[in-house]
Amino acid sequence: MSWTYNGGAIPENIESYYGFVYCITNLLTVRKYIGRKYFTKAGYKTVKGKRKKIRVSSGWESYYGSNKVLQMDVEKLGADQFTRDIMVLCNSRSECSYWETYHIFTSGAYSLISGITIGLLVRYLNGT
Repeated sequence: MSWTYNGGAIPENIESYYGFVYCITNLLTVRKYIGRKYFTKAGYKTVKGKRKKIRVSSGWESYYGSNKVLQMDVEKLGADQFTRDIMVLCNSRSECSYWETYHIFTSGAYSLISGITIGLLVRYLNGT
């Protein structure tokens, strides 16, 4: 399953942004996973015998989140049982962090136990 942007097509200039906030939904259980992904990551290239730092693709096109349970579900059920929607395109790392946190808390994808928010670690497990 490929990415969509707010339920529609992905803009042509998408990689001109720094990253995005996404929601991956399991169509069978309706579990949702909210996260962020950057379009590039640090890489290195040798130029004239010297190591130079460059930006390389992060592999976002085939990304299914960092949550191990989510990854096992994708492997077990198949990618066609999931939707991957880009919710917000961001211009900086801090903007990605802000919008990811905002969407986690406004969607209710967190739990409070003894006053401690644990949902950031188990966003996918609780089925929200």
